[in-house]
Amino acid sequence: MGKMNCIYTIYIMKILQIEGKHEASWITISTDEYDSMKATIEVLSDPDLMRQIKESEIAIKEGRIRNLDEVIKKFKSKNKDIKF
Repeated sequence: MGKMNCIYTIYIMKILQIEGKHEASWITISTDEYDSMKATIEVLSDPDLMRQIKESEIAIKEGRIRNLDEVIKKFKSKNKDIKF
């Protein structure tokens, strides 16, 4: 079954569920979507990783994180003799 067929199957199942006619005991999803769901569950199930993510979000909000462009710009300004 192709990717479009999988997406279409999920779409139809959603419509049937909304209309209260959902009777199937299974749905079809792509392998990529299944792998993505497993990875998401793995991350959400890891308390240490979730703590790190929350700490990172706080650091971003507080401005303690710089993006790569900012780092390169600052490095270039302090090291004008280096070409890269």
